Amino acid sequence: MSRYIHNLILEGEHQRLDFKFEISDAKKIARTFAAFANTSGGTLLIGVKDNGNITGLRSDEEEYMAESAAHIYCKPRVEYKIVTHKVNDKTILEIVIPESSSKPHKAPWKDDTWEAFVRVDDQNFVADSVLREVWKIKHRDKKLMVRYNNYEEILFELIRSNGRVTLKDFIKKTKIKRYLAIKILSQLVAIHAIDNVITEKETYYTVLEGLE
Repeated sequence: MSRYIHNLILEGEHQRLDFKFEISDAKKIARTFAAFANTSGGTLLIGVKDNGNITGLRSDEEEYMAESAAHIYCKPRVEYKIVTHKVNDKTILEIVIPESSSKPHKAPWKDDTWEAFVRVDDQNFVADSVLREVWKIKHRDKKLMVRYNNYEEILFELIRSNGRVTLKDFIKKTKIKRYLAIKILSQLVAIHAIDNVITEKETYYTVLEGLE
């Protein structure tokens, strides 16, 4: 079993794996629970430093803090499972969070607000308005019909010319209302006509490989 944990640690932190020395703030760790659930799932290793050093659990409260994070500070609550491992006489918690079918899950953010988070590489980011609309579209039962008109033509021309386009670029070029630009982008993302790429600085949109 220790080999399994060591192999996980060797992967380093990434989109589906995060290390935590301890859970000292249930509200803060809730963002990672929500981000994993809103993206493609993931695993938290508690008792492991960011550099991969194994420290083991420092408190018996870790499981309680995890439960608080997932069930009190995530809305709706995030489901997870915990597996306890012993590595060199040190206890490690493996918290496995599957991708959710009830997106978006929100967690506390600044100024007592609640935001939906997504996982990108080894970081958690607040989901933007386009992605939130994509989730709404995917929850609807009816089939999505997208009309291809002048705005979509301009959008794809911007992508062909620049390789990418942001929401701001699209609005500036077309002079359309923000809500309409969000609607167009979210519908095209939902039907996989374009891809949304989230970075620390911005979210941009590009054509999926094979559709260019």
